[in-house]
Amino acid sequence: MGDEPTQISEERARAAVALILRGASTSRDILFIKRARNPRDPWSGHMAFPGGRWETDDPSLLHTAMRETLEEVGLDLSSGSGPVEELSPLLPSSPQLPPLHIQPYVFEVGRETEPILDSGEVAAVHWVGLDALRDPSNQSTVEFTYHGATRNFPCFRVIPGEVVWGLTYRIVTEFLSAPSRR
Repeated sequence: MGDEPTQISEERARAAVALILRGASTSRDILFIKRARNPRDPWSGHMAFPGGRWETDDPSLLHTAMRETLEEVGLDLSSGSGPVEELSPLLPSSPQLPPLHIQPYVFEVGRETEPILDSGEVAAVHWVGLDALRDPSNQSTVEFTYHGATRNFPCFRVIPGEVVWGLTYRIVTEFLSAPSRR
């Protein structure tokens, strides 16, 4: 874990996110953030995980995920044993999005852990139970129009008034598909 950024394709910027779990194995929650509205952010207003772009001071993408989580929601992931899992890296599938290589890491925190919402980058935080994400009645599609073309994308509808779709949906789907979590 913690691939050095130099091992990643140089033509893409690098980023990392933290999928954060809390609770006992029978009743676990995942932390989602709602990104603040920002006209310069292509993911403005979307449901996401804490994270962001690698900076030259970051020794690794793992460090990026931990630094961004501390900055965005006040959770110090470096004080624990580190990530419990590294998921598959992914790339945005839309050519309208920045060419990023995104590395997701899975972390566990204590049951009483609460994020602190004091970053201008995050509008809201939500803990969502794994059971809700697995429930077929919460799986749906969402319609978006980009440059005149309308498409339907798979999504989770687990937070009132919000959809978890796109890159975040892909990360959650991979996480839930592991045999030990089915």
